[in-house]
Amino acid sequence: MARTESNAIELGTTAPDFALIDVRSNRALTRDQIFASHPQGCPRLGLLVMFVCVHCPFVIHVEEELGRIGQDFFGRAGEGPLAMAAISSNDVATYPQDAPEFMRIQADRCGWTFPYLYDETQEIAKAYRAACTPDVYLFDRDLKLVYHGQIDSTRPQKYSEDGKLVPATGADLRAAIANLFAKQPPLAQQNPALGCNIKWRDQ
Repeated sequence: MARTESNAIELGTTAPDFALIDVRSNRALTRDQIFASHPQGCPRLGLLVMFVCVHCPFVIHVEEELGRIGQDFFGRAGEGPLAMAAISSNDVATYPQDAPEFMRIQADRCGWTFPYLYDETQEIAKAYRAACTPDVYLFDRDLKLVYHGQIDSTRPQKYSEDGKLVPATGADLRAAIANLFAKQPPLAQQNPALGCNIKWRDQ
């Protein structure tokens, strides 16, 4: 299983804009539309952008935990304080299992309530300097980067001393979200994400 670390990106970087199709609603959504508060919801405190895909074992390991994070902070209909979006940028000509029809199945299976966007041109992954899946970016209410690191320290096929598979906890990402909501400075310790490399075209 190939392993790729996330790129080092300076905290305070502004979230690049985008306009991508949500594979479930078939609507084009921009960064600002996703960040906009739900009419009956909480004011937005931040934006979480996650580069993922369908087939990567590192994503499969955390996909249900991402669903729980979505339900906890984004809400069932986007009424929560954290705006969220998942983006898949993999080349589906080479990896057809990552095509939009399978993205929809993944989102439904994992209880993802947030938009799942298809970056067909891969331009948004390049704008974010995304390198791997999963690769997560947490921005504050001013859309400035406050966390870019691992979701947690668990990995696929990682076992405890008693031989049990260690489940994903989302501990690092949840700590960063709690820190953001508490209006604290960005966490000093941010370990890079580890995952499959994004499947670029012509590479």
